[in-house]
Amino acid sequence: DYLSVGQYQGNVVEVHRALLGSGIWAIEGLMLGKVAPGDYELICLPIKIANGDAGLARAIIRPLIG
Repeated sequence: DYLSVGQYQGNVVEVHRALLGSGIWAIEGLMLGKVAPGDYELICLPIKIANGDAGLARAIIRPLIG
């Protein structure tokens, strides 16, 4: 587990392009250390940045019930 999908000191841009080109979104830097094991719904609310191709987001989880 690491903060980025790319290899440490590797070509991170190339990895991001490969994922996005395959329709896979990456959410990096999540702090899940205090989250108990279980089933959750992930809700990711991106913050729109003019002319940006990446940006910040508010990521929240809630337990699945049932």
